[in-house]
Amino acid sequence: MISREDVGGVHIKYLYHCPRQLWLYLRGIRPEHLSASVRLGEAVHDTSYTRTTPIDLGAAKLDFIDGQQWVHEVKSSTRPTLADEAQGRHYCHRLHVLGIDVQGAVLHYPATRRTHRHPYTPEAAAQAEADITAVLDIAATPASPDRLARSRCRGCSFTDYCWTE
Repeated sequence: MISREDVGGVHIKYLYHCPRQLWLYLRGIRPEHLSASVRLGEAVHDTSYTRTTPIDLGAAKLDFIDGQQWVHEVKSSTRPTLADEAQGRHYCHRLHVLGIDVQGAVLHYPATRRTHRHPYTPEAAAQAEADITAVLDIAATPASPDRLARSRCRGCSFTDYCWTE
């Protein structure tokens, strides 16, 4: 179904956000285009850092890398999440596997004008490998993981799928 090389940033983000969301996404259920939150994120991305060039790694597409070898990601949320950090770590790992040394990830939050730096360390590399394995484990599961508490589903584009009885 999916190989280690096919695991991208969206998979990692969904792994941290909700395993059920990841499982559904892996099976082609993709209601993101119906979500106002997703459209807002796309608008923030399209209007922030417009002089940079995205880097397409196949399964992963990162916003840009600076001259100091830091991976930069622009986020639409107002506060950092573990999913954001994991996604940045994953991009660093993908580049490292390709033989590109990176310092780490810089996460940009334009709504609050804040940035957060996360160095790419041996511990971060090990966690990135563990995250890929976790994605593959969920992909191999025949049944959907349980849904989260409804309070954690606010703003999720999969809410209707999960909560329609």
